[in-house]
Amino acid sequence: MIAEGNMRNFIFGTVATFLALVCVVLAFAVFGLMPTNADSSPPVLEQRIATNALSASLNRRAAHLNNPLAASDSNLIEGMKIYTMNCGVCHGTLDNQPSPLEHSFYPPVPQLVLDPVDDPEWHTYYVVRNGIRYTGMPSWSHTLSDQDMWKVTDFLTRVEKLPPGVQDYWKNAYGVKPPGASNNDRSQLQ
Repeated sequence: MIAEGNMRNFIFGTVATFLALVCVVLAFAVFGLMPTNADSSPPVLEQRIATNALSASLNRRAAHLNNPLAASDSNLIEGMKIYTMNCGVCHGTLDNQPSPLEHSFYPPVPQLVLDPVDDPEWHTYYVVRNGIRYTGMPSWSHTLSDQDMWKVTDFLTRVEKLPPGVQDYWKNAYGVKPPGASNNDRSQLQ
């Protein structure tokens, strides 16, 4: 009988402690004690939890689609142009410079040219199409066609391994080599 009473008290104490912690966190948020400025860096724990939650959500929700467009030079160049027009101001321009807005968002915006994505195409397409809640990343499904979203997806997933013709276009248009272009590539124009 004593052991049963101890177990009941232990369970009650555990539940009460958990509820007290939830109340403290809610009070912290409701009374405005959480910082809301977008120009600060997220704490490591918050960043780790958010990154893992985002990855798990994308893996669960994103359809594992294959790009219906061929990875041709013209599609990659079109994707580059779409990126420049719609994405570069936040995610970094093709002159290999970080965006001036990089640290104006919370969390900071990934610089997709300086630190290219290593996600599969279906993952990148899902983010482009649907956006990411509470980050400033919009859904482009109401602005861009499916073909245009696939073109920019194709460009972003191949930014470090572009074919020579696309590297030449980049070099001529922006005056710098793309990431992944070596010094002995033919994209190194004389």
